[in-house]
Amino acid sequence: MKELALGIDIGGTFTDIVVFDPSGARVAIWKESTTPDDPSRGVITGIRRVLERDGIAAGDIGRVVHATTLFTNALIERKGAKTGLITTDGFRDVLEIARERKYELYDIFIEMPPALVPRPLRREVPERIGPDGTVETPLDEAALLAEVDALVAEGVTSLALLFLHSYANPVHEQRAAALIAARHPTLSVSASCDIAPEIREYPRASTTVANAYVKPLAEIYLDRLASEIAGLGIEAPFFLMLSNGGLTHVEEAKRAPVHLLESGPAAGALAGAWFGRNAGEERVLAFDMGGTTAKLSLVDGGEPLVAYGFEAAREKRFMKGSGLPIQIPTIELIEIGAGGGSIAHRDELGLMKVGPQSSGAQPGPACYGRGGTDATVTDADLLLGYLNADFFLGGEMQIDLAASKAAMRRLADALGVDAERAAWGIHDVVNENMAGAARVHLAEHGKEPRDYALLATGGAAPVHAYHVARKLGLGRMICPPAAGVGSTIGLLMAPARIDRVASSTVRVGDADWSQIDAVFARLEDEALTVLAETGADIPGRTVRRLADMRYVGQGSEITVPLPAGPFDAGTGAVALTAFEEIYRTLFGRVPPDVAAQLVNLRVSVTAPVPGAAFALASHGRDAESARKGSRPVWFPDGGAYVDTAVYARYALAPGAVVEGPAIFEENESTFVVGPGARCTVHDDGSIVVVVPQD
Repeated sequence: MKELALGIDIGGTFTDIVVFDPSGARVAIWKESTTPDDPSRGVITGIRRVLERDGIAAGDIGRVVHATTLFTNALIERKGAKTGLITTDGFRDVLEIARERKYELYDIFIEMPPALVPRPLRREVPERIGPDGTVETPLDEAALLAEVDALVAEGVTSLALLFLHSYANPVHEQRAAALIAARHPTLSVSASCDIAPEIREYPRASTTVANAYVKPLAEIYLDRLASEIAGLGIEAPFFLMLSNGGLTHVEEAKRAPVHLLESGPAAGALAGAWFGRNAGEERVLAFDMGGTTAKLSLVDGGEPLVAYGFEAAREKRFMKGSGLPIQIPTIELIEIGAGGGSIAHRDELGLMKVGPQSSGAQPGPACYGRGGTDATVTDADLLLGYLNADFFLGGEMQIDLAASKAAMRRLADALGVDAERAAWGIHDVVNENMAGAARVHLAEHGKEPRDYALLATGGAAPVHAYHVARKLGLGRMICPPAAGVGSTIGLLMAPARIDRVASSTVRVGDADWSQIDAVFARLEDEALTVLAETGADIPGRTVRRLADMRYVGQGSEITVPLPAGPFDAGTGAVALTAFEEIYRTLFGRVPPDVAAQLVNLRVSVTAPVPGAAFALASHGRDAESARKGSRPVWFPDGGAYVDTAVYARYALAPGAVVEGPAIFEENESTFVVGPGARCTVHDDGSIVVVVPQD
């Protein structure tokens, strides 16, 4: 029986490869430098190396799970397909008009996100559907085909269909898609009724156009990667991680690649939730920091929070409203800072700034010895003693310490400080930026930081987590095993999941709940049809029914869980009570004498995937036997280097206790804790830390 699982996560700096054997609780890990010109090249090279190094037979791999930032990067860098838009007569400028809102009110030089489809490639056709779904103007099929012919003649290879109120009645979009497929069978088509069947024209347009923009890239990339993996002798089902934390199969991913935009960070949140629950923490801040960015997700009740929209390709990295709205279910994430490759520099005021520019995979930080000359976060961590130049990636990667020191000296001279202070400044600025963003994110959700434990994954998060936790006043911290490839571990834990949505704007008191029950049943059937093709355990599925609700006259909604069904006349009262409870928690009170209404109906269907339970066999020893030696490490408490014990992470047995300061080294990451911390190795291999409070 093929029991091995292969996880692949392409990040901005490294591509992580993990092969997990659930029967023996063993894991093989490899980090390969990402190849931005052709990401699949780094994937195949990494798979070959881990199979050869660990003597793994390709034929023993039973499933492959993949997450990638490729499609997100295509949006950011504007490297997608030449895309056209067909829309209702009079609505070609919806992408430009957007929300008519400035994300920085007083900035007279503000730059709004440019439309993915330029105006000459946006065409209109006569047709009209009313908000109640009635056909007001029939579709002019001849005009439609004439406009499509003109776009194809101009080199358009992908097309977005966006007709007014198609969420209420998709008949015109469906007919248009059929006509276009018959006329131009090689043209890629994305219809909004399939991609984002929800109210609000601009977010629906933005989501559909984004899907069309990356769809040809996804089709080519996924087909080629699946073929190349099969060429290695791996004949196993190939799954993709979705932004909602679930898995889907290749054909569904090619149909709607917009659902993959946040796939890598979502996997990290799943790993954070899983290891947090194992350590007895139901409330966790899952902190993932790699070579390019750092992200944070909030875990409550042992599950990551899910949102039903986010922004991609922001003009200003941390500025809400400066990106393209994408209406998909996604694990709620915030970008909270820089990554290991982020570049430090002196700004116009003479202050140190870190990022947003990054050295990326090529050339990478100065210490990589690939031509980088700027001081980065990784260079600072190396010079502060947090990282071991002789044990970078377990000794697989040679580090140029002299280049790192030279880069730091140049920055220090520009700032007028010594190199040691410049290095600590980089580390501290990054930590403060991340702690500040985390405080804001928690406050927006009405949460108190001290109620949470910080869980660190990614190559750089375990290095920074201790000082971030101190700044936030957190009492506990967790570093799971194989933390450096935490997102890839999350891939192998993920269930299959499909979300579906339908718009239904009606007052709760006027709703026909038997009709609403029929809509939910249809959505569930659609989700199960896709889910069945993933090989998941369908009898073990979990179905969640939800509704977006608001008070009449409001412009935003709250997502509310509903009973499992079947629905009857009493369901309205249950839905209203649930809505008011959540509303009161968020805003303190509910408005008097205002009716509530349903806006969207949502279904989430998840099913476990065989072999997804993650555990590692322990062969550890006591702390003294696991000690590798010591080295001087900078800690701010005493403002000096402190001789710090260094431990081989996997040589520590469950129950082992270590007092800080201490460093725990594994091939893919390094976990740093300061003076006064108390570290205990959990049964699953996680290191649980009691953080000293000021």
